[in-house]
Amino acid sequence: MCKNSFNLVWRFFNFNKSFENPCKNSHDAFFSSPISPLIYLLSKKLSPILKMMPPRKNMGRVSPFLLILLALGFFFATYNLVTMIIHNRVTRSSSITTSTSNNNGGSEWFDPVQESGLKSGDHRKFHVALTATDAPYSKWQCRIMYYWYKRMKERSGSDMGGFTRVLHSGKPDNLMEEIPTFVVDPLPAGLDRGYIVLNRPWAFVQWLEKATIEEEYILMAEPDHIFANPLPNLARGDHPTAFPFFYIKPSEHEKIIRKYYPEDLGPVTNVDPIGNSPVIIKKSILEKIAPTWMNVSLRMKDDPETDKAFGWVLEMYGYAVASALHGVRHILRKDFMLQPPWDLEVGKRFIIHYTYGCDYNMKGELTYGKIGEWRFDKRSYLRGPPPKNLSLPPPGVPESVVRLVKMVNEATANIPGWETE
Repeated sequence: MCKNSFNLVWRFFNFNKSFENPCKNSHDAFFSSPISPLIYLLSKKLSPILKMMPPRKNMGRVSPFLLILLALGFFFATYNLVTMIIHNRVTRSSSITTSTSNNNGGSEWFDPVQESGLKSGDHRKFHVALTATDAPYSKWQCRIMYYWYKRMKERSGSDMGGFTRVLHSGKPDNLMEEIPTFVVDPLPAGLDRGYIVLNRPWAFVQWLEKATIEEEYILMAEPDHIFANPLPNLARGDHPTAFPFFYIKPSEHEKIIRKYYPEDLGPVTNVDPIGNSPVIIKKSILEKIAPTWMNVSLRMKDDPETDKAFGWVLEMYGYAVASALHGVRHILRKDFMLQPPWDLEVGKRFIIHYTYGCDYNMKGELTYGKIGEWRFDKRSYLRGPPPKNLSLPPPGVPESVVRLVKMVNEATANIPGWETE
């Protein structure tokens, strides 16, 4: 019995020799099996012990002490290997789910891209999509946005694919030939209660159902976005990427969030501090989230308490809650976007979001909340486009604001028929 058992152990672990110089095909096949790498690692662990074993011709006279030593070695090697595997799995899991607090009181999720050493983008194209109306205010922003999309698309480091302006006015407008556009229906009259942004999720639902989209990923963007640097695909597989907004705070509105995200689904921290834009996400995942996003947003708008608490960012909360309902968490990237005048430099960040007014005195000092001696505010141009060659900010104004105005000026100087719109 002792001799037969020892022979069995010898034959099994002598299998280790077949991996010393494997051919490519057998090596690939071996590691495609989930259990084979375990055998391989275990055999490597036991190689030093095997070298202590006598030649097979002496097998009948093997010392019981050596058998005990071999058994102990097998036990400790197995224990170490199993511990290593469990630790590795826990580490990989935490790379997706561990969070740390940031200065804004939100959550900034661990980025598996940076920890794994993978390069962001890895040549996976994404489709750029923004929702818009046919109002002059929306049109001129879309034209500038599309201009900079074309400028950045072909630059090194960009993973931008096609572009679509999802026009939710229900009819074509005069930019159909200038900007790739897909026309969808608006919500039924009165359903948005004057909150036009509610048309955004409904527009995406229709576009995803009816349009042919070649790319596997989608960037949800907005008219007041300008691409400041070539944008790679920041998503990682099924994990979309989003920008964390300091004013989206699900934990501070837990009572309201629980109306739409019940306790049995998990902690309220499962709701990311984001909106739907900018987000890079797999098309197949967005197709599942979009109808929920629409329905949750409509329910929120219909609830007076929620409507009062969330105000103009209600639809952003709608997307965040809808994502959580589908178990989708986002990798949060602060470098995804900057928002002048609060962010002072563009640096390596990808998108300028000019939603805030920029007001300064002639000393270059911010006068936010008060109209400045120099200002740039998109709301100054509700009825028509800004003129060409806007005056640059005075000395001392942050680089981000200077860069914004220069990019607007470049676009308006090169877009044909700018001031006719």
